[in-house]
Amino acid sequence: MKEMEIWKGWTCRALQLQTRSPSATFGTSALLPVSEAELPDCILSAHRRSMNEIVCLSAPSAHGLGPVHVSVSVDRAQLEQTLLFEYIDDPKVQHIEPEWSIASGHTPLTITGSNLDVIQEPRIRVKHNGRESINVCVVLNATALSCLAPALAPEPRPTTDTVERPDEFGFIFNNVQSLRVYNDTKFIYYPNPTFEPLSPSGMLEQKPGSPIILKGKNLCPPASGGAKLNYTVLVGETPCAVTVSETQLLCEPPTLSGQHKVTVRVGGIIFSPGLVSISSDSLLTLPAIVSIAAGGSLLLIIVIIVLIAYKRKSRENDLTLKRLQMQMDNLESRVALECKEAFAELQTDINELTSDLDRSGIPYLDYRTYAMRVLFPGIEDHPVLRELEVQGNGQQSVEKALKLFAQLINNKVFLLTFIRTLELQRSFSMRDRGNVASLIMTGLQGRLEYATDVLKQLLSDLIEKNLENKNHPKLLLRRTESVAEKMLTNWFAFLLHKFLKECAGEPLFMLYCAIKQQMEKGPIDAITGEARYSLSEDKLIRQQIEYKTLILNCVNPDNENSPEIPVKVLNCDTITQVKEKILDAVYKNVPYSQRPRAVDMDLEWRQGRIARVVLQDEDITTKIEGDWKRLNTLLHYQVSDRSIVALVPKQTSSYNIPASASISRTSISRYDSTFRYTGSPDSLRSRAPMITPDLESGVKVWHLVKNHDHGDQKEGDRGSKMVSEIYLTRLLATKGTLQKFVDDLFETLFSTVHRGSALPLAIKYMFDFLDEQADKHGIHDTDVRHTWKSNCLPLRFWVNVIKNPQFVFDIHKGSITDACLSVVAQTFMDSCSTSEHRLGKDSPSNKLLYAKDIPSYKSWVERYYADITKLPAISDQDMNAYLAEQSRLHSAEFNMLSALNEIYSYVSKYSEELIGALEQDEQARRQRLAYKVEQLIGAMSIES
Repeated sequence: MKEMEIWKGWTCRALQLQTRSPSATFGTSALLPVSEAELPDCILSAHRRSMNEIVCLSAPSAHGLGPVHVSVSVDRAQLEQTLLFEYIDDPKVQHIEPEWSIASGHTPLTITGSNLDVIQEPRIRVKHNGRESINVCVVLNATALSCLAPALAPEPRPTTDTVERPDEFGFIFNNVQSLRVYNDTKFIYYPNPTFEPLSPSGMLEQKPGSPIILKGKNLCPPASGGAKLNYTVLVGETPCAVTVSETQLLCEPPTLSGQHKVTVRVGGIIFSPGLVSISSDSLLTLPAIVSIAAGGSLLLIIVIIVLIAYKRKSRENDLTLKRLQMQMDNLESRVALECKEAFAELQTDINELTSDLDRSGIPYLDYRTYAMRVLFPGIEDHPVLRELEVQGNGQQSVEKALKLFAQLINNKVFLLTFIRTLELQRSFSMRDRGNVASLIMTGLQGRLEYATDVLKQLLSDLIEKNLENKNHPKLLLRRTESVAEKMLTNWFAFLLHKFLKECAGEPLFMLYCAIKQQMEKGPIDAITGEARYSLSEDKLIRQQIEYKTLILNCVNPDNENSPEIPVKVLNCDTITQVKEKILDAVYKNVPYSQRPRAVDMDLEWRQGRIARVVLQDEDITTKIEGDWKRLNTLLHYQVSDRSIVALVPKQTSSYNIPASASISRTSISRYDSTFRYTGSPDSLRSRAPMITPDLESGVKVWHLVKNHDHGDQKEGDRGSKMVSEIYLTRLLATKGTLQKFVDDLFETLFSTVHRGSALPLAIKYMFDFLDEQADKHGIHDTDVRHTWKSNCLPLRFWVNVIKNPQFVFDIHKGSITDACLSVVAQTFMDSCSTSEHRLGKDSPSNKLLYAKDIPSYKSWVERYYADITKLPAISDQDMNAYLAEQSRLHSAEFNMLSALNEIYSYVSKYSEELIGALEQDEQARRQRLAYKVEQLIGAMSIES
């Protein structure tokens, strides 16, 4: 008998007894002879016997684990030899890998556990929708089995795209009942892969070596763990290498020709998408071979000739490349040196400029002018600045009617209805929205508590409307599309004026001065506004301009006997540019509006006591080439270093005109009166040539660079300038020079602790209001809250101030300064954004320029917002006291009646719509507001 290990219970094992005896005893149980008439008790299932063996199935162990004696009896004879048989523990399953298959099954599974090698016929089973399916396993060793997953059902099922989970999943290990249902797995079935036919006809034409592409779906089940389906693709009887994606199977076919059936096998699926016909390449004929050989020989000769020519050319190119590399190295060294020297010079110049400039010396605009430039940009003499004047004898009546209108404006129900009604009208343009918002804020300058209450209500409505329309929350307050948003800008303008004067104005003014000083250190084209030093690529001179720095000694215009004032200029400057630099030096502490204008002054070059030459941008000495006329410069007049000059009031004269000249004085006066170039063409487009007033000749004026697209631009000239993009390195040099001033401004604006000045209450109050609104609407996304705050203050107010320092200071902003400030403002906006800016070589230069700085700026903004959140909340009582104080300080800045008169024009224009809206509102009806509006219109129309 074979001595076999066996389980302790709940199963029987076939026992082979090699003997001629027909009966046996198994432990305390008898192993009886196997006969057709009577079966022994131990045989629980299938059996067999032969001439020299009987097969019994072992009974469950009655005494647990361990060895038992086995005896065999033949009829009445007892086998004397004692045999041992051992019971061991039932097999256990610990893990199944992978825990998935496809509906057709037959995918390999690896089962790990213990005592797995004593199972005689291990099988795996599933039960789904009442149907059981079984598949086979192979014992690998005591701890591992290899099984094929059962199909989800024993018969074909309709194709489904759903993931199925079987009702039961387990193993048939002889008679081990505990594993028939194995609950320690989440085994699932993915849909079967399906394939499309190779072609509508079922036949695919292929060339040798071309891959066969099978399209389908469910080719890669979305299972974790890295296990994949094992596909076998046969072309005929030959397998091919397979690459699988979600929807395609790529087969690299073997070298075959003719027609072959394509077969795909995966799991229990065998599918043929059709036939493939591989046509072999036709053999070349003898004439074709001779022709190819002749052509190859000719080609070889040509290649040899080309190589010889290439060798010679490459030597020349190597020399050119070396020269170019030397030029590049020189350029790089020059840029580094230029940046270092420029920064040192700029610091010196700024110190000279500000040595006697304290906060009181910065040319701040008064509150009224500042407010008007922010609220009504471009309008110098606005009606709200002067007393109301009514033609005829109706002054008193109109004033009386407007006082009634003031009562309506101070009624919150009326004012909100008025604004909402206007915004519903199609003809109420963007300009009208800004105008109404500014007029209302000037009219309510003396009642800022009330204006703030109205503003909060309008913003609350705007947020609610934004969310109702399913707009992205981050778009809120981004563009000025409503009266509320423009009122918010004006509200900040009123309440941050003191903060500007005491804190933020100084670094902003220093940045403006630094930009202006640095730009003027290099050539600036008087026509296009392009400059050698620039932060803006659009305003960069992309060629080498030779120039020298000169120092002119200017006679003091206030006292000719006092020491002359040294002024740094460039020999390539136009006369107007020189005059502006002299005015900046002579009147450096005088506000711009109180200085003489360059166009009203003449520049005299004094050579001795008597000889005086008036220098002008254009005169009879101006050089004209073809249809181009070049503005006069100091180099044109050959003005030398340390020359003495003076600024005198402009007068029409015949200076510089020889006595024999036939030009009449009228032609000179025509130039004087019509061609007055200020040197700061804010409105001119970049690199656009300017046409002079002399339209009869059609001559175009230029200074340093002509229009790049003009035909007169010789190719040889461009070649000497190298590639124009090489000059973009100057942007970096300028940026490095100005970095400290940009950092100082940003650090001041993004800080809650300032030198001698606390964070303005308005900022904390408005940020807390936005947080309250976010809480009210359940918005907990920190990016949305961050964006609201950025759109509310930095992008709505500070960007406007950075781009337009003339709103705050009495200064003149030239086009090149404006372009540089726009780059700084764009960087400021990017610093407040929460989105990541993915930059590449094609990104705008103004974004690439500050790409490394923006992450640190963003951290400043996040810290700034977090610090504001941590500050103690401002009570409504404290805020109202602050607003009342601000109202008291500036209540007389604007004329209330004039502002109301301007607002009334909108009441008159949309009277029907306004009265209709008031009649529909319940609160307005109770207060009889529609009737009061009709009274107002009646009173105003009588006088008109």
